[in-house]
Amino acid sequence: MRIAQVAPLIESVPPQGYGGTERVVSYLTDELVRQGHEVTLFASGDSVTSARLVPCSPAALRLDDTVIDPIAHQVYELERVAAEAHRFDVIHWHLDYFHFPMSRRLGVPQLTTLHGRLDIPDLQPVYDEFRDMPVVSISNDQRSPLPQAQWAATVHHGMPPDELVPRDDVGDYLAFLGRISPEKRVDRAIEVARRVGMPLRIAAKVDDIDREYFEQEIEPLLGADHIEFIGEIGPDEKGEFLGRARALLFPIDWSEPFGLVMIEAMACGTPVIAYRSGSVPEVITDGVSGFIVDDIEGAVAAVRRLDEIDRAACRAAFEERFTVERMARDYLAAYERLIQASSHASTSAVPVLAF
Repeated sequence: MRIAQVAPLIESVPPQGYGGTERVVSYLTDELVRQGHEVTLFASGDSVTSARLVPCSPAALRLDDTVIDPIAHQVYELERVAAEAHRFDVIHWHLDYFHFPMSRRLGVPQLTTLHGRLDIPDLQPVYDEFRDMPVVSISNDQRSPLPQAQWAATVHHGMPPDELVPRDDVGDYLAFLGRISPEKRVDRAIEVARRVGMPLRIAAKVDDIDREYFEQEIEPLLGADHIEFIGEIGPDEKGEFLGRARALLFPIDWSEPFGLVMIEAMACGTPVIAYRSGSVPEVITDGVSGFIVDDIEGAVAAVRRLDEIDRAACRAAFEERFTVERMARDYLAAYERLIQASSHASTSAVPVLAF
């Protein structure tokens, strides 16, 4: 199958540091190539892939200080895809709705994975208008705000089974990995660690949009004796950071569409203590890969029950449900359905005769 993968340009594929969407695109692209498909990746020029790369910006836009107007690079990417659209059996977009006005006119089977939050009122008229655009959710819960969208599938994320593996040298600290933002609630993680008397190591990036929140609400908490703030880490550091943790704290305060860090922890055999919101009940099996809680008290109790979790069983849960091979298989099934539907629509169309 000839497949186009169209990635955002903010981060490289895979990202050098934090970046869930681009990491998933990387996993999927390389797995499709491994399975024998002809894949073209539209991404930033510093991306690394086994597919054919079409560079649409010199480098990841977030890391390029010379970039003033990122939308200009995005528009250029759209044109590069349109110019080659006829070469593909299917185009797989990862740009949210940005491409809809153009891609609905390309005449090529396509689908879009929606990686972000959808509970924003501004999105309603967009998805009212573009009901014909096949979209993929990354959890069933993510669909709730947009029942009118044309949902083609739900595909949970997956990752290579050998990228993160269990370790024998498990330490005695709790971990927080992700972004510093109001909805991620690192302040809850700090409080849980304080109450149970365990160190908390925080590996997190701070985006410019969250800088004020970090400085006013979180930075004053980082001076506590039980806190070690590491900052943003890359993929080479993630295995040790997660693998040696007693547990990953995932105390979210929003409807998380998926939460890649949860399956990264599971791959390490590290249990996840997560608040019951968004995708959490779809990802975590309570009592097997971690504990699902409703408040601070529940999270504290869960930390004290960590000896009940078999880390080998946690890893097995990852291998059963969240490998990249399974993710690619689910997407290929969605591609096939789209191609077949497109072929049927073409062959069943009634020709218009000119006189």
